[in-house]
Amino acid sequence: MQDSADIGMAAAVGPCASIPAEHMGFIRHVLDRVGDKWSLLIIAVLEGGPMRYTDLQRQVPGISQRMLTHTLRQLTEDGLISRTAYAEVPPRVEYALAPLGGGLNAIVKQLIGWAADHHDEIRTNRSRATTTPRP
Repeated sequence: MQDSADIGMAAAVGPCASIPAEHMGFIRHVLDRVGDKWSLLIIAVLEGGPMRYTDLQRQVPGISQRMLTHTLRQLTEDGLISRTAYAEVPPRVEYALAPLGGGLNAIVKQLIGWAADHHDEIRTNRSRATTTPRP
């Protein structure tokens, strides 16, 4: 069975109905990128203003150096954050929200807030699901 995206069909109803079929692949890619856990946290952290790499690493617990570098590069490529290198000794680089990322920031904060508000309930449901046998 083929995926509707593979054969160029648009959705007939729902939120995807207004999106041309030829745009869906790219939109899925963008949603995958901005929906990544590290991207969401970096965008939220940068709300406070420009930050250096090491400050970002401290503010985003659990992110590896490799993943931080990779995520910053992707967010910069998409125009969600800006990277400014200063010609100083030692060299200094700062990352900041670009206007496009600033527009996404409110949504990111709501999503993080929702996850924090429902943490206990989701944890309870997950625990129940793993201990309850399925029919």
